[in-house]
Amino acid sequence: MTALQRRLQDAADELVRSGAERGLQIAVYRHGEQVADVVAGLADPATGRPVTPDTPFHAFSAGKGLTATLVHVLAERGALRYDTPIARIWPAFGAHGKDTATIRDALTHATGVPGLPPDLTPEHLCDWHRMCALIADARPWWQPGTGTGYHSYTFGHIVGEVVRRVTGVLVSKAFADEVAAPLKVPGELFLGVPRAELRRLARLEDAPGNGAAPPDGSPVLAVAPRGVLPTAAFGNRADVLTAAIPAAGQFTARAAARMYAALLGPVDGVRLISAERLREIGTPVVDDVDRVFGNRAVLANGYAVGRLGTDPDDTPTVFGWAGSGGSYACADTATGVAFAVTKNRLAPDFTTAQTLAAIVAESA
Repeated sequence: MTALQRRLQDAADELVRSGAERGLQIAVYRHGEQVADVVAGLADPATGRPVTPDTPFHAFSAGKGLTATLVHVLAERGALRYDTPIARIWPAFGAHGKDTATIRDALTHATGVPGLPPDLTPEHLCDWHRMCALIADARPWWQPGTGTGYHSYTFGHIVGEVVRRVTGVLVSKAFADEVAAPLKVPGELFLGVPRAELRRLARLEDAPGNGAAPPDGSPVLAVAPRGVLPTAAFGNRADVLTAAIPAAGQFTARAAARMYAALLGPVDGVRLISAERLREIGTPVVDDVDRVFGNRAVLANGYAVGRLGTDPDDTPTVFGWAGSGGSYACADTATGVAFAVTKNRLAPDFTTAQTLAAIVAESA
């Protein structure tokens, strides 16, 4: 057992013992080699089923990193280009002045259509064609390409419909074929879980403070209406887990870390993208005020820049994405480290992921 594995295992065991977490996984790759694979706690408290390394977790927006990775894999083989207008591939998307929006704008939350109707339901969200029609007909909140604002759900359907039209298959299958299969983790990395795999997933639960309804007028509700807020009840729904909702994803920590490691370089002979493309996707292209939430947004093509909990200026070589409830996955081009944490106790903050990421960074 390496010193890092021991330190992370001790931290995970203490998080479960203290009640801060119910079940979690932590995985680390360094220069293409797995150097930590930690599990602790229960995947399903009702049955006593423990977390194992191959237990997938619904990781909410951390799945955006999976969807972005799929785009880069397709770009690597020439199936699409970042600066192609989306309307050239998906003509209906050009309505109401969105004809200038590019695939790069979609990756950087800059298409101007983050909003969704307040009465949106989980059933609506699971209906691919209905969601795409709604988004295509949306009027942009700002001129595409002139600003960024968090596209909580619409990110996935915009990027995912581009993928569908380019590949001819739904984004969940494209991801399985183009990313999960080459990495040899088809049962651990999903943008929509096959129904037969549902029994393997960890069951989510809300920690105190998570799932509380935001007040009317909150910007959260403009992009994630009340019916589709990231709560345990929502994230445990079979229809949500099996649908293609590529702003979210399901994965094990070791599979997510493996994917990010294969962006950095070869993993067991598999490299998802070239070194040249890595330089492009790992370079910040947006540093602006988020027009939805008002925070500083530093983004590369499809990923947030900076290690979770740090100033992006201090960790500019890290790129990845976090998900509501506390899951997180990322890569660091400077150290060659890829890291992921999954957890089933949904917290209103990212304390666990930040603490574990700091331990990993100290060992790099």
